[in-house]
Amino acid sequence: MSYHEAPTIAAPDAPQLDQDDRPTLRFVTCGSVDDGKSTLVGRLLYDSKTLLDDQLDALASESKTSGTAGGDLDFGLLVDGLQAEREQGITIDVAYRFFATKLRRFIVADTPGHMQYTRNMATGASNADLAVVLVDARKGVVTQTRRHSHILSLLGIRHVVLAVNKMDLIGFNGGRFAAITAEYLTLAGQLGISQVQCIPVVAPDGDNIAAASTRMPWYAGPTVTAYLESVDVAGDISGRPFRLPVQWVNRPHAEFRGFCGRIASGAIATGEAVTVQPSGRRTRIARILTPGGEHDRATAGESVTLTLADEIDISRGDVLTTGAAPLVSDQLAAHLVWFDDDAMVPGRRYMLKCGTASSGAVITTLKHRIVIDTMARENATTLDTNQIGYVHLSLDRALVFEAYRDDREMGSFILVDPISHRTAAAGMIDLSLRRATNIHWQRLAVDKSVRARLKQQRPCVLWFTGLSGAGKSTIADLVDRRLAEFGRHAALLDGDNLRHGINRDLGFSSTERMENVRRVAEIAALFVDAGMIALVALISPFRSEREMARHRVEAGEFIEIHVATPLAECERRDPKGLYRKARAGELPGFTGIDDPYEAPQAPEIAIDTSELTSEAACERIIRYLQEHHYL
Repeated sequence: MSYHEAPTIAAPDAPQLDQDDRPTLRFVTCGSVDDGKSTLVGRLLYDSKTLLDDQLDALASESKTSGTAGGDLDFGLLVDGLQAEREQGITIDVAYRFFATKLRRFIVADTPGHMQYTRNMATGASNADLAVVLVDARKGVVTQTRRHSHILSLLGIRHVVLAVNKMDLIGFNGGRFAAITAEYLTLAGQLGISQVQCIPVVAPDGDNIAAASTRMPWYAGPTVTAYLESVDVAGDISGRPFRLPVQWVNRPHAEFRGFCGRIASGAIATGEAVTVQPSGRRTRIARILTPGGEHDRATAGESVTLTLADEIDISRGDVLTTGAAPLVSDQLAAHLVWFDDDAMVPGRRYMLKCGTASSGAVITTLKHRIVIDTMARENATTLDTNQIGYVHLSLDRALVFEAYRDDREMGSFILVDPISHRTAAAGMIDLSLRRATNIHWQRLAVDKSVRARLKQQRPCVLWFTGLSGAGKSTIADLVDRRLAEFGRHAALLDGDNLRHGINRDLGFSSTERMENVRRVAEIAALFVDAGMIALVALISPFRSEREMARHRVEAGEFIEIHVATPLAECERRDPKGLYRKARAGELPGFTGIDDPYEAPQAPEIAIDTSELTSEAACERIIRYLQEHHYL
């Protein structure tokens, strides 16, 4: 899934560029491996007279030395640019090509057919208006055809050209073409793809590409080029309510504050009233600045800088809107295409990026997974690479969005793994979960401030993290005793002790470990709300989980204490014999041995018990609490 951020620069004196009045069609080619996608694109470039003489000469030379067409022009070489693609005769990356006819300009994304590169196919399709789906006439509709078509459906592509290629290899059999057409139309109907044009082709020879084939007189429909030139894919994006996701707040000096971004839908005019979401604040447009100068009006697709009539607190990720309000929620239902090699883990935190907004997100539920061969829904607990599912997500903060079927830009997102920083999945928002709007926070007369005042203390969380054997529990117990001597009300939440009670149902898989941290963070937050000091002694190996715990309380109420005892010292101590078992292979996935520990990058307190005694470490923590007015 592409994640676009168009740079916006206010440049009133920039010259206007000449505009080509021919409309532009963005389309994607997809299908199974070796169905002829690159060859079809190359043939389109060739037939449109886009290639220069030196390119044709180079193509002829390369076709003789490394082509797969027996010395004839191998049009696939025009698109397959990577060395690995040339060697294997397949497409790996997404190749973008530009060409034009007298009636239209085209931007085509040639995408790979291999299942392992499905993520690249989804990337190429994310901005397309139409898809050319190729099938090999000998094989017909296969699993990858179904997978790609399902992704096209999720991405909102409703116009498809089914190019049945290699008709020469089945003797130009019209009956076979009709059977493949019928099967695909049934699939398209199941997926909600409403416009399908089926065309029999021989891509290398140009049959029905730009010119009608004399070898298939039984086909009377349009050629691929003719259809691409005439198909109407215009949506109603300009007629939808105005939406501008704020990308950047431009503040070059005290006298100017502009809000930059690309208009996702609708139009806006100087003086028009707008609402800032999610705050709901209202104001009016003072000026509209574009790279071509200042204008009175701007429409969908333009990059602009807007100034407002009132001083309003707006930041990146907020959305300027008119008309019907967009959806605002922290609970979503969405379709997911899983990209990552690591399986999806419900309960684990990811970073969600939607337009210009970012938020921590947890996949709370996997409702179902799609069986690609049958299109049936099945119960599942995870998604593996290239699988498609329907999930519920819980976000750290409210997101301004639209359903994907209404607005592709404001309804799409990616999930990023916070540990590996890889794009884990592409998502298409279906709806806001009702519980997000129907469940409200109940205000209580006796709140945290009242309880803290009664106890005459400042509530906080002391979160002790570190490897097994580092000394977390020992130090936390000493600090708990010292707090009692000061007359402070505290509670110690020890990881091992909690597994005898609230977390006794959890094992040690990745999912269960993250749920363990989540439950402890919620309990610690409840203690803080009660005006108490919560001490947590938990390995909690991942930064993302500790950040989640930090965000459960207010700023200044979370103190991360890294008990940074080196692994070698922890293993030498080995108070529970766990390292010995892990080294012997009896404890797979043990933190520090098989599984990683992500040390805090900026903890409030860092302690190395190979250099400090537990008592000295306790006193350092007490001094910190005194100096920062917690005691």
